[in-house]
Amino acid sequence: MAGSEYVVDTRPLLLVLLSRSRQLFFLVAGAVAYWLVLTAAPTEGLSVTGQRALAVFTLCVFFWVFEVLPLMITSMLAIILLPWSGVMTTGQTYSLFGNEAVFFILGAFILAAALMKSGLSTRLALFILRRFGQTPRTLLVSVLILNAVMSFAMSEHAVAAMNFPIIIEIARVLRLNPRRSNYGRALFLAMAWGTTIGGVATLLGGGRAPLALGMLKEATGKTFSFVEWSLTVLPLVPVMLLICYLVIVTFFPIDIGSVREADEALRERTAKLGRLRLDELGIGVVVVATLLAWILLGEEFGLANVALGAVVVLFVFRLVTWREVEGYVNWGVILMYGGAICLGAAIDKSGAAGWLASVTISRWAIGGASVVAFLSLLSILLTEAMSNSAVVALLFPVSLGIARQFGMDPSIMAIAVAVPAGLGFTLPIGTPANAIAYSSGYLSIRDMVVPGVILAASSWVVFNLVANFYWPLIGLNLAGHP
Repeated sequence: MAGSEYVVDTRPLLLVLLSRSRQLFFLVAGAVAYWLVLTAAPTEGLSVTGQRALAVFTLCVFFWVFEVLPLMITSMLAIILLPWSGVMTTGQTYSLFGNEAVFFILGAFILAAALMKSGLSTRLALFILRRFGQTPRTLLVSVLILNAVMSFAMSEHAVAAMNFPIIIEIARVLRLNPRRSNYGRALFLAMAWGTTIGGVATLLGGGRAPLALGMLKEATGKTFSFVEWSLTVLPLVPVMLLICYLVIVTFFPIDIGSVREADEALRERTAKLGRLRLDELGIGVVVVATLLAWILLGEEFGLANVALGAVVVLFVFRLVTWREVEGYVNWGVILMYGGAICLGAAIDKSGAAGWLASVTISRWAIGGASVVAFLSLLSILLTEAMSNSAVVALLFPVSLGIARQFGMDPSIMAIAVAVPAGLGFTLPIGTPANAIAYSSGYLSIRDMVVPGVILAASSWVVFNLVANFYWPLIGLNLAGHP
């Protein structure tokens, strides 16, 4: 065609093919890594079964890190490879998939779906923002605390997704210029980072904690109750919220004088919801009753039993229909957790976890405090580049081996890995909340990276201060022996 320009690719043919076949390349590379570990010469301290489990673990970690396949598909692959490699029987592998943690998170997803579908969670958010957001500063603080508190009871990515349209509306009516307005940046960072901080406080903020507890119980028979987990982690939250607020206003000083227009917009959105409906009231009662049951009866009856019982009540009283909630349940996450628990149990029971521990962190750690410091730092760094659930699946089996070598309570490892894995502040890929905030167009990568690094470093310091000085007061002693 006249006037057309043709560009000749002069790269070697192999390079061209590889650039267009990234997934195939990584699939083959992962398979080669699996084969190399599986057929390697016997290693001192590692059993044959342990070496086979390590081969499956290597393949899954490779696929998780490079996102060769979706996380849940990689977990399903682990379920296939464990019996195929001779690590476990098929019956043992599939029985592990039915871990209590999987059904607990399923029940929590459905309860959160009911809250969102009914509009009750949106109504509560609008009420709080209208009640406390009278000035630019109080509105910013309200957004930060609102997202944190809502993440106590709902998955953090669901909270961010639900509140995102509200923050967008506020930014629109205040005529905040994308990537120019400090206040616009501050609002979206408060939404994302408040959600992230609040998400670590309970077992409901994300799948990391239930996944770690499921792996812990499968390996040791130990677990945390709903109250015990919250009591252990909660002191971290107010300190981090304060630091988060100071970081935000330092980097993005408030540059508007009034939020009156935002108050009008919030009032209009509230009016559109109308009066509180009977189904909203019923769902609210069920959710509150479930929280109380987790606190008072969770240890006796089991967290999963309480969660599924609450789901049954929702359907008995026709407060929701299955068609309404099924789209809100992340079925892929359920599959991912089941596979990760199977893999973690295989790594631990085969002795591979102990061997990995001996050749990694155990070489540098000198005691319980340094073990927690190393693990939490590694967890925070990894969660900036990969799924936080994948971080738990990667680190937790190794941490159990480390706990045995240092004579530490293995329960501590669940917190030392799962909580820092949820503290991703730096990149949009770190957490779903970060990605949602970045999609607003009000933030650049630099807006998140520079203050995010400070916040991530602060979270590591605060977490370790809590671990060393607060945990012993509630019976979690870091002391161990090398």
